[in-house]
Amino acid sequence: MKLSYVTDSLPHLTLEEVLEYITAQGIYHIELATGGWSPAPHLNLNELLNSETELNNLKQLLSKYNVEIIALNCSGNPLDPGEIGNEHRIVTENTFELAEKLGVKTIVMMSGLPPASAEDKMPNWITYTVSWPPQLKEALNYQWNDVAIPYWKELVEKAKKHGIEKIALENFSSQLVYNPETLLKLRNAVDPMIGMNLDPSHLLWMGADPIQCARALEGAIHHVHGKDVRIEKGIAEVNTLLETKEIDDIKNRAWNYVAVGYGQDLQWWKTFFSVVRMVGYDGFVSLEMEDLTMSPEDGVKVSIEALKSTVV
Repeated sequence: MKLSYVTDSLPHLTLEEVLEYITAQGIYHIELATGGWSPAPHLNLNELLNSETELNNLKQLLSKYNVEIIALNCSGNPLDPGEIGNEHRIVTENTFELAEKLGVKTIVMMSGLPPASAEDKMPNWITYTVSWPPQLKEALNYQWNDVAIPYWKELVEKAKKHGIEKIALENFSSQLVYNPETLLKLRNAVDPMIGMNLDPSHLLWMGADPIQCARALEGAIHHVHGKDVRIEKGIAEVNTLLETKEIDDIKNRAWNYVAVGYGQDLQWWKTFFSVVRMVGYDGFVSLEMEDLTMSPEDGVKVSIEALKSTVV
């Protein structure tokens, strides 16, 4: 496996400054955010699609630093019933078009989350038994069979027309696909082009074991994020891992995203990557750093050091 870098982790730097920073540490592959939840600080999607000059400028900049884009990331909620969903669907399809122009074959995104019925205005993440109230069973069926599966069948066909080979869905919270079971449900209903962007950080705070998840996803891992989380002892035991506080309220949260090695020790990471490779994945591991306890530059630096010592 090889290391790559999610450019959003240094949003305050220009793309050239990001490339300077990561290549100085031996990283020559990037996962570039195009929009959705990301403000896409390092590109203007519409300009790249409508200006050959802008597109060539990007290619020349990458060539200058000998850096390759290995994935485009348009994570968002394309199944939102409101304007956000419309915006994210447009970003997704424009990202497919940009991928074709750049020769990028992997798209990283999220499954999306629909509302619980056609009348609802808000997405609804159903994470409770559908035995009661009984309406939840009907709502979950609506989300999957009326909204998600039809949308994804159509989207996969569009992706294929742009030469895309893999769509890697991140196992993120508040998404219809958030674990191996839901990923495999969508993949089996739609197309094996759909696979997992295996991100251990989210699985950890949701109570799963990412190493066992990797085993369950054999043949269906399309991408991996190197991202860590720390369960905050003394808070989680009292308040549970269900957390609604702002992401920057780090002192009072039950869990926080941290630099790689600051949540799980390096032996854990060695085992994780060993199992990921054992089940057949030999692609890229993209560092995504969101540790608010240190500067972005420091977090990226120590995470790269940790990943270099653990990725096999």
